[in-house]
Amino acid sequence: MIIYVVFYSEHGHIYRLAEAVAEGARSVDGASVKILRTANPNWITAQENSAAMESQKSFAHIPVISAKELAGADAIIFGTPAKFGMMAAPMRELMDQTRPLWAAGSLIGKIGSVFTSTTIHLGGQESALTSFHVTLLHLGMIIVGVPYCENRLLSINALSGRNPYGASAVAGPDGDFVPNETEIGIARFQGQHVAEITKFLLRGKELSRGRQ
Repeated sequence: MIIYVVFYSEHGHIYRLAEAVAEGARSVDGASVKILRTANPNWITAQENSAAMESQKSFAHIPVISAKELAGADAIIFGTPAKFGMMAAPMRELMDQTRPLWAAGSLIGKIGSVFTSTTIHLGGQESALTSFHVTLLHLGMIIVGVPYCENRLLSINALSGRNPYGASAVAGPDGDFVPNETEIGIARFQGQHVAEITKFLLRGKELSRGRQ
């Protein structure tokens, strides 16, 4: 069971969530989890401030994924900051390169899930997640979110991202917030939940083939 956690991060918030998502996925027996990142276009890099560029050094060692490699996973959990309520440009560029996979049906029946961050609370988290889901549906993927059995979704004790569409974090106006315990916990649960459903789905496919 191969699970990819594919992210684009600017100030490191998405990367921190990606690590938590991967940790949760690895807790499921049989899960092989890889953390991968999108390419960072030159026009994005040129506009980034020094604080963001310094933050990106912490995950510069993470391999960059190409669109064609996405077909090698049984489940893909995507992470992107929200930009005007939608996915960030580098993630959009990656998804736009999946046309050959779409044409070949290479991602049909695979699990897809999404997590995000925004500058402020209610700053477009839900729209970024659900608009990303539209792309996954076009690719034929099976969408998995965060069900309300995850009790941290109901927490009111801290300013944090909480919704059933995917783990979220609040980065702060200057990107100086750190994902809190609630946000990290939800991300970890999302990774575990995706892995458990993927394992169940693959087991069902094996049993189905065995009866043929």
